[in-house]
Amino acid sequence: MAAPSVEDLVEGVRAGRRAAVARAITLVESSRPQHRAQARELLTVLAALPDAGVQSRAVRVGISGVPGVGKSTFIEALGSRLTAAGHRVGVLAVDPSSVRTGGSVLGDKTRMGRLSADPGAYIRPSPSAGTLGGVARATVQAMAVLEAAGYDVVLVETVGVGQSEITVAGMVDTFLFLTLARTGDQLQGIKKGILEIADVVAVNKADGDRELEARSAARELAGALRLVRGSAASGEWAPPVVTCSALTDVGVDDLWERILGHRAHLGPGGLGAKRAEQQLEFTWALVRDELEQRLRHSAGVRAVRDEIRASVLAGDLPATVAADRVLEAYDAG
Repeated sequence: MAAPSVEDLVEGVRAGRRAAVARAITLVESSRPQHRAQARELLTVLAALPDAGVQSRAVRVGISGVPGVGKSTFIEALGSRLTAAGHRVGVLAVDPSSVRTGGSVLGDKTRMGRLSADPGAYIRPSPSAGTLGGVARATVQAMAVLEAAGYDVVLVETVGVGQSEITVAGMVDTFLFLTLARTGDQLQGIKKGILEIADVVAVNKADGDRELEARSAARELAGALRLVRGSAASGEWAPPVVTCSALTDVGVDDLWERILGHRAHLGPGGLGAKRAEQQLEFTWALVRDELEQRLRHSAGVRAVRDEIRASVLAGDLPATVAADRVLEAYDAG
């Protein structure tokens, strides 16, 4: 069976056909040279559509938190409420990649069974391919496909480790940080810079005996945020800190209203400017990603790679000199 043409994919995506959406996202995630050329053609067509890119009306939300905080349960609770209200929800889960295959290793569909069966939702693991550049390219382009298919809310989940949160925050309108009581996340968040980029903070699992602890943790986090970000008196957005329980579906509506409140604070002009800056940064991310791909596929680099590798491993060649030789081989090729 022949692969669908770019025209067929565009038609299928615009019609909201799930098979076409899946194929289009697979295409834009691929690192094969012929697929990258097709992906550029596809994305160029989609970018020319009304309400695309910076002008998109979709609500883009990044969601992060340490493993075990309940991100998947929260996303399922929020997504189900949104689809019940008539929204179409796309979920992109930025997962660690398999070292051998480059594919996602976490099964988000198995952890969001109710939402994955919802016809108004689409869940897609978005493998990072081992690099933050891979996260940016794959996820931003997958977002473009989902928005072209009519998904008006796009939730991007990160695994909550490393620097992927910073990358995801640079591609969404609002960044939500989920935390737990008694985990030390208040200080960890400041150390990692998460509180500097969070637009909304929520203490999850605020149910039963843990509710009072969650409220106490929320107060501590609010104090930490004032130290990091200052007060609302300056006119800047003051990230609210709330409590919720995704398991019992308490506080989820309020959290969504806080997200919409941040969007309203930005206003059309602020939102447009933020997305334009993100597009500029994404441009350079694509340049860096493309240069890395060209370096990997360079005939000149392949000719010297084994020799340089052996010399570095034997301790005969400093890394700085080795890097210069790789670049010289690339330039000569």
